Amino acid sequence: TLFLTSPETIIKPLLGKIKLLKLDKVTYKRLFINKLLNEYSPGSVAAYHAQFKTAINAAVDTEILQRNRFNKITIPQPKKESENFYTALELKKFLEAFERHENITNYTMVLLLALTGMRKGECMGLKWNDINFEDMTVSVSRTRDTKGVRPPKTKNSYRTIKVIGELMNQLKVYRKWCKELMLSFGKRLSEDDFIFINKSSGNPVSHSILKSAIDRVTKKENLKRITVHGLRHTHATILVGKRIPVKVISERLGNTPEMILTIYGHSFKELEEESVEAFADALGL
Repeated sequence: TLFLTSPETIIKPLLGKIKLLKLDKVTYKRLFINKLLNEYSPGSVAAYHAQFKTAINAAVDTEILQRNRFNKITIPQPKKESENFYTALELKKFLEAFERHENITNYTMVLLLALTGMRKGECMGLKWNDINFEDMTVSVSRTRDTKGVRPPKTKNSYRTIKVIGELMNQLKVYRKWCKELMLSFGKRLSEDDFIFINKSSGNPVSHSILKSAIDRVTKKENLKRITVHGLRHTHATILVGKRIPVKVISERLGNTPEMILTIYGHSFKELEEESVEAFADALGL
């Protein structure tokens, strides 16, 4: 069995049961690299890959293997954040395509992410008691990822987000679907249940579900490919374009104003140039 000195929580669960001599490059990329890219940044995946190669080099040195066949594997780099977003029109087409092609769970998740700017883990961690249908708000008080349920990323991440009626209506439709699904399993939907559940089991959905769904829809409809996190950038970029104050955007996204200015500085620069031209036009200059 493959023995590694790398973190057991990352490498061992994915590759620990595979015989070292039988592990080929294609299997390694499919079971390790591609799965990690669903959850971690390319930089983190590259670090785990480097640790794995160190273990393989040790196996070569001790003559367990003849050579390291994993040296020439490259880690795909992420899209530049300046490209990883949709315009309002592109987002509208994307959401319409998602509603046509994907199941109700995937569509509701994508709609919520696009209309709130939430992080994926925050969305995964939502429970029904976080939704206030009367006030039309969604509250963030936890995150859920591959390491389990934890507090949000920062103290600024604790927040209550005002949302539009379209999202509230979709959540009502989805809650009805969830109630019926849970009844089919002989259970009742609880306000303390996680919102997004799997149709086949009623358990919380996996963290890789949206990446696959986005790949399917964008390929089928020939739309620009963005990441799940790109929906957050889309939300912020549209707000910047509508001249919403930085403080309001930062509170909505759970960031500091300084972070918003750093991340979306290019968008604010464009607005500054527009404001100069607008002022000149107003004076007829």
